Amino acid sequence: MCSLCGVLGIETHWTDAVSRPGTYSRNDTARERRLERTRRIRLANRILSAYRLTLSDFQGRAYVLATATGKVEMIDTLAHLWPTAEKLSGRAFDPLDEGLLAHMHRTA
Repeated sequence: MCSLCGVLGIETHWTDAVSRPGTYSRNDTARERRLERTRRIRLANRILSAYRLTLSDFQGRAYVLATATGKVEMIDTLAHLWPTAEKLSGRAFDPLDEGLLAHMHRTA
């Protein structure tokens, strides 16, 4: 399937900030959901910058993960972010890596 068909046909993932019947969410309006999505991207980019990767929004339906050298991969949800980031960068990500933790302190 091409990436465009995948984007048009995806359902929302449980990690997406959407209002669901019977579930409390502070993201009841489209504006609040968009702000939450932007906040999540900003937080992910703080971590990804240590690996020279960037994450951006694709029309509120998918994400675009890119390397500093121009490799790009579209992902449907944040659940796909870390495996795809490892694939693009060619290295494993360790959330307890001392270099990453130092980078996070510098960018706080």
